[in-house]
Amino acid sequence: MTINRRDLLNGVVLGGVAAAAPVDALAARRPTGSAPVPVPAPAPGWRRGFDGQRVCDLDDGRFLNPLLAGDHPDPAILKDGADYYMTFSSFDSYPGLTIWHSRDLVNWQPRGPALTRNIGSVWAVSLEKHAGRYFLYIPVKASPNSIFVIWADHIDGPWSDPVDLGLHAHIDPCHAVGEDGSRWLFLSGGDRIRLAPDGLSTVGAVEHVYDPWRYPDDWDVEGFSPEGPKIVAHGGWFYMITAVGGTAGPPTGHMVIVARSRSIHGPWVNDPGNPVVRTVSTDEKWWSRGHASLVEAPDGSWWSVYHGFENGYWTLGRQALLDPIRWTADGWFRTTGGDLSAPIAKPRGGTAVPHGQPLSDDFATLKLGARWNFFRPTPTERDRVRVEGRALVLRAAGTAPSDSSPLLLTAGDQAYRFDCDIEIAPGGTAGLILFYDDKLYCGLGFDERRFVTHQYGIERGRPANPHGRRMRIRITNTRHIVAIHTSGDDGRSWQRFDRGMEVSGYHHNVRGGFLMLRPGLYSAGAGEARFRDFRFTAL
Repeated sequence: MTINRRDLLNGVVLGGVAAAAPVDALAARRPTGSAPVPVPAPAPGWRRGFDGQRVCDLDDGRFLNPLLAGDHPDPAILKDGADYYMTFSSFDSYPGLTIWHSRDLVNWQPRGPALTRNIGSVWAVSLEKHAGRYFLYIPVKASPNSIFVIWADHIDGPWSDPVDLGLHAHIDPCHAVGEDGSRWLFLSGGDRIRLAPDGLSTVGAVEHVYDPWRYPDDWDVEGFSPEGPKIVAHGGWFYMITAVGGTAGPPTGHMVIVARSRSIHGPWVNDPGNPVVRTVSTDEKWWSRGHASLVEAPDGSWWSVYHGFENGYWTLGRQALLDPIRWTADGWFRTTGGDLSAPIAKPRGGTAVPHGQPLSDDFATLKLGARWNFFRPTPTERDRVRVEGRALVLRAAGTAPSDSSPLLLTAGDQAYRFDCDIEIAPGGTAGLILFYDDKLYCGLGFDERRFVTHQYGIERGRPANPHGRRMRIRITNTRHIVAIHTSGDDGRSWQRFDRGMEVSGYHHNVRGGFLMLRPGLYSAGAGEARFRDFRFTAL
């Protein structure tokens, strides 16, 4: 196979795409609430990038959603000159709020985490730049719930320590600047509060300014839940873009509604075309589409970034999607990408950065934040891990994945495998896992004498371990069917472990938490475990 320079720039190392006729995205659009319109041409397979992971850029002037595969929910996007930055809800993963960078809206690469101290489960944030300074407004589920702000003079940091704004009754803040220069945080439920000129404290009380549009009673939704407001100024109007219907539950629930005002102070008038985005059938490629932002592309066209679940793959979490919009003659906007199952013409201009990142790791350096994250770490969790001699050394904690704060990756493909050489200390237990949260995970660990089978978030069978304190483990997840193999000779020969699993139920609608099923590794018991040569392959 020949790899050209453009492939290298996009991080593509495998495969091409099947031929498909060009698709006019406008023709694929349907009126709100109508039956699905047949797609005029079949969608090709995705191109393949690092470790065989799927890449949205088809390298023929089109792209195919997802924009970013795997759990990238509640996208917060910022246009900063020729650069675009985006981050996502990171929940209990730390370091969190990884900043992603693009110059063409289609190809993205991670820069680094903005949040390193555990302040709670991080929900939908607002990423802004004001007067030359970057801000992240961060809602957290904690005790009590609150909204924090951090700031930096450069997008790569250093970011400040979190400042608690003392807002305990709202989520999903959005920073906005009025026509009079005033700064505001718009909040869930149609509320807002004024910010001080420096953006680091509030002024006055929360006020209610908007009654969101209500869907018909016979629609299948999770709940009203007006949340995720995003404010954008365009053409003499302020637009408030809100999510309603609940973020999960029925695939037809989550949706995008719009209101507008000539002033940041209202009154806000609902779009007569609401909702502007909604999954209307479980046959569609993307479920629970919502939580949208608007952004202008390098060529002056406008786009909406939002999230959705892939049909049949709640386990992959809410993935980032890109949808073109057009402005109407009366000043509203309409999405034009249909159900996003077909390729869409890319915006013109900009320079492609290498898309995504390798998930394989030789542990030459410690890649916390951009690649690996701790789950629900303690303040001293970072002290547990180091790299040494091409090995990740992880000090033991707890007794199992449930209480050992495992290290996890975000993998966005429907099928993949990963394997690693693992060496434990006397009294230690370590292994590889597929992890949703501390109550729902599966995989395989071992101590000196026995394996430990992880299934349904509990520790089950403990057959004899013939390999001792060092072995290689491989986990294969083929569209929710999980197989486990072990090797005592560094992968030259493999033995299938006598426990297969099915994991399609390891997701939010079963467990809650808004997370995804993630590959990872853990170290429990006593001493340190050494992980070498971690290999990830999308299948």
